[in-house]
Amino acid sequence: MPLARIDLIEGKSAEYRRTIADVVYEQMITCLGVPEDRFQVISEHKPENFLFDADYLSYYRSENCIFIQLIFLDVASGDQKAAFYKAVVGELQDKLRVRPEDVFFNLMTVEPADFSMGMGRATYINGVPVDRLDPDSIPD
Repeated sequence: MPLARIDLIEGKSAEYRRTIADVVYEQMITCLGVPEDRFQVISEHKPENFLFDADYLSYYRSENCIFIQLIFLDVASGDQKAAFYKAVVGELQDKLRVRPEDVFFNLMTVEPADFSMGMGRATYINGVPVDRLDPDSIPD
């Protein structure tokens, strides 16, 4: 049930954007151990509305910079998060020729009560369902 937000400057093909989404999704599962539930938003921005420091920490970013933000339950260790960053960057470089300097991550962890998956319910307020497809399978 993580929510992935992917932001980039407008003008890339649908295939390019979908490849980024697929890479992020696959590596969330592989590296972070999150469930196979897909919730992603890809937003394109006009260059004047997509601002970033082009040389922060001496990483020289181009107009092809991509912001990737995940909002999820705090289920991953620091090492898992580091592996996620490295795996996503490596795949984007291989598949799309994205420069490693152009990938910016922000992971935000939240509490179970911070998600409502529908019906106006605090879906995970009493725990995460054992069966991800059955909201009534909260463990006792």
